[in-house]
Amino acid sequence: MREFTVPPLTPAPAAGGLADIVFEHAAEAPDRIAFGRKAAGRWQDVTAGAFRDEVMAVARGLLAQGVAAGDRVALMSRTRYEWTLFDFALWCVGAQSVPLYPASSAEQVYWTLHDAGATACVVEHEDHAMTVGSVIDRLPRLVRLWQLDADAAGELGAAGAAVPDEEVHRRRSAVTPSSPATVIYTPGTTGRPKPCVLTHANLMAQTDNVVHGFGPVFRPTDEDPSLLLALPLAHVLGRMVQVTAVRAGVRLGHRTGASQEALLADLRAFRPTVVCTVPHLLERVFSTSRRAAERAGKERPFEKAVDVAVRYAGALEDRAFGTGPGPGTALRVQRQVFDKLVYSKIRESLGGRLRFALSGGSSLDRRLGLFFAGAGITVVEGYGLTETTAAATANPPERPRFGTVGRPVPGTGVRIAPDGEVWISGPQVFAGYLDDARATAAVLHDGWLATGDLGALDEEGYLTVTGRRSEVLVTADGASVQPAALEDRVRTHPLVDRCLVVGNGRPYLAALVTLDRPEVAHWLAVRGRPPLPPAALVRDRELEAEIREAVMAANAGLSPAESIRTFRILAGRFTEGQGLLTPTLKLKRRAVEKAYATEVDALYEEAAP
Repeated sequence: MREFTVPPLTPAPAAGGLADIVFEHAAEAPDRIAFGRKAAGRWQDVTAGAFRDEVMAVARGLLAQGVAAGDRVALMSRTRYEWTLFDFALWCVGAQSVPLYPASSAEQVYWTLHDAGATACVVEHEDHAMTVGSVIDRLPRLVRLWQLDADAAGELGAAGAAVPDEEVHRRRSAVTPSSPATVIYTPGTTGRPKPCVLTHANLMAQTDNVVHGFGPVFRPTDEDPSLLLALPLAHVLGRMVQVTAVRAGVRLGHRTGASQEALLADLRAFRPTVVCTVPHLLERVFSTSRRAAERAGKERPFEKAVDVAVRYAGALEDRAFGTGPGPGTALRVQRQVFDKLVYSKIRESLGGRLRFALSGGSSLDRRLGLFFAGAGITVVEGYGLTETTAAATANPPERPRFGTVGRPVPGTGVRIAPDGEVWISGPQVFAGYLDDARATAAVLHDGWLATGDLGALDEEGYLTVTGRRSEVLVTADGASVQPAALEDRVRTHPLVDRCLVVGNGRPYLAALVTLDRPEVAHWLAVRGRPPLPPAALVRDRELEAEIREAVMAANAGLSPAESIRTFRILAGRFTEGQGLLTPTLKLKRRAVEKAYATEVDALYEEAAP
């Protein structure tokens, strides 16, 4: 058993709740810009004083509408300013927020609202209201519904006009660190989502230690920090980063759009120093830059720039860990040349001020992390669960070890159990599953959370996660394989969007592969070939040969039992709308295997190559 603990940098909160910081910041510096709020396509500044006033107005309205301490109020919306506004207003009155993903189906909405016992719901627009309305007859406890696009904040402000501020402060002062703040449902990658109760102390201890432990990200000395949040606020990482930005006094912007184009537009307009996103979007940014270089006939210079960035960042990493002298003179000169030609243009396309990217939800390829670092943007990759209030480990920005998910955040302990399972302890570990003592007892052991993930710690406490216990594939011959690592290796090929390895109880491993359509279109154009419909692509022999090379590269160095023997290219894609991906773009393995059961069976009916 290996264990590594990092002491806390701030004491555990002794009193108060999350909403207190709103009033403290407004009293200290009411004119400080606290938010960038996007309205009518333009970013508008919101001061700390204005945010306090809006929070107070909504809180008074919630009281006037009968929201009481301990009530659970659901939030169903994309990531936007009003979500943060309602979060802090609910915390002011001692209520608990229950996030709902905006793409949730009617049955998912019903199940969550019923399971949480929600008494009210805030939705974004009319479609969401109709979704809730379609199941409201089965939700007798749900008595209030507000719509953001119908000016829910203004409606509540008017309703609470007669409620004195003192009543809000009285409710706020009754909140203690142990009070539940939110009930967040797990993404449900391996089954039905579980309701995790996170307290005010969980979020305050987590975020304050992150702020103090990752100073260059949240408290740079050379410029005013700003953070663009490009993750769903229904996901625990989005919520944690939201609270971190507010408590750290970092200007916070919310990215509502779903496409890469919308993200790039918001990055250019908001010009953040930090962005919080998932690895998939970082991969898309890199692919877009590479395609642009190839179209301009600059493929070789771009690849050389990538190589220089990777070697430069790798040399800095070696020096940080005492295994090398750092970049030599020639490498530094090369890096300066390519900074002018390539890296600065990438940074400019991302707003020009971006220095850090907070990445979570799935693994990031080591080489991609090194590239961004060499290009001047450090990717801070971390690891955690809903049960750990998001981050349990993260790479220190001044000493990252790419390919790992970093060291325990301050105040956190990480233990590797004898069977390889990762266990976590610390003040951010959740209070338990809502109304389910048995399920809670199954994962909490003397203050340690059994995560269900498998991993390894090195001598300096850097964690590498190798997969999920529940996802281990055992072939008919008894070979045990973690599919995630194989899938990630296949996905490094630019033409591959997703890869799912199968083989549980089967004679060998096989894979389902989906294509990155923009990359495929570019690949065809470079070869002077016309665009092909998806049905034709899956039968294209040249494309199949490319994917076979990706599979063979992923298999390199592995035994036959651990290798992918055959694969099938799919015409479709794995999407959130189909229920095959979580909102943070993780594969829902069981759902994919069920949806493509015919294709999986065919992989074993055909002769293996």
